[in-house]
Amino acid sequence: MSVKDRIMQFIDYKGIRINAFEKSIGVSRSYITNTKNISAEVASLILRTYSELSAEWVLTGEGSMLKKENAVKSNLPVKSDDKGVPYYNVDFVGGFDVVINDQTTVPEYLIDFPKYNEATCWCNVTGHSMEPEITHGDIIALKKIEDISFLPYGEIYAIVTKNEMRTIKRLGPSQNKDCYSLIPSSKSPEYGVQDLPKEMIMTVFKVLGCMKRL
Repeated sequence: MSVKDRIMQFIDYKGIRINAFEKSIGVSRSYITNTKNISAEVASLILRTYSELSAEWVLTGEGSMLKKENAVKSNLPVKSDDKGVPYYNVDFVGGFDVVINDQTTVPEYLIDFPKYNEATCWCNVTGHSMEPEITHGDIIALKKIEDISFLPYGEIYAIVTKNEMRTIKRLGPSQNKDCYSLIPSSKSPEYGVQDLPKEMIMTVFKVLGCMKRL
């Protein structure tokens, strides 16, 4: 994502018209729309005008869109020491992969994001089979499902199998009543629908949402 992409994301978040945003920072009409690369000078104008914006996020994409004090007020995700959902540096994969270096005992930090504070945990995503819905490098909010005897179709789940493999897929019906179909989002020919025997499933999390790592 480029600086321009992030500025467009902020404009959308603010709910204002692009030409109104351009006028507010003192640039010509259609500058944001037509330019490919926003200059450092214009980035500075934006940051001075919208003081709630995080300079680090605008320039590098790291961290949160808003400065911490503004993010809390705006219900955006922030790292926290005492509130929120634990983030574990553990990978779930778009395809199947063996569980390696399971660090689910000690979280690296908490993420306070009211929209997803009902989650059990946050984890990493690797792989491309669920793109564009879930992108390689995202983190995902997972809610553990205690009773897996009935899993609604059409939802995206993170699944751990009894042979210690992890995957993230949309769940669908299989022609085999003893299986679920695991459906990728990507249309790339390297990914396809797979059947997973129900008896192989050990743990299931519902994927509540995803975002870039804080």
